[in-house]
Amino acid sequence: MITIDEYLAFCDKALNGYAVCVRQLGDAHVNASLTDSNGTAIEGSNSAFALVAHIVGVMGRWGRTVNRGIVVPRDRDAEFTATGTVDEALALLDMARTRFHEDARAADLAAAPVNPPTEGGRTAYATQGAVLVHVYEELAQHLGHLEITRDAVLASEAHADGRDL
Repeated sequence: MITIDEYLAFCDKALNGYAVCVRQLGDAHVNASLTDSNGTAIEGSNSAFALVAHIVGVMGRWGRTVNRGIVVPRDRDAEFTATGTVDEALALLDMARTRFHEDARAADLAAAPVNPPTEGGRTAYATQGAVLVHVYEELAQHLGHLEITRDAVLASEAHADGRDL
């Protein structure tokens, strides 16, 4: 069985990946989303900052509100339009990491979530351990999304400047 420390090491590795990506994008591109070949924003694409805001919201909602019953106000739609600087994104990641470590360590892996969400009238996740797995699932999924966004944004900039990456 995986320990909480082992689990958190996986989460921290993902969070470190977010930090690397936003640093690589810099303030000039942390709020850039994907564009087509004409420079038009691709509907539904998200900036690096928005992805950071979203996973911070995910971690608070699932780790704290669902598992522990400590309500963390969240505006999910606003997460996807959030903007800021690299330093602000890094501060959000640091705050979320600290809070999530506390939440994961407080979890009773076999117990039901204190504030369980439902899907179709059934509890979406039966245990706090399953909720934590869901958080990691979201971290990994959106890190991949962020890496693709970073690569495309930086390649687009290089192409516009006449450089090859």
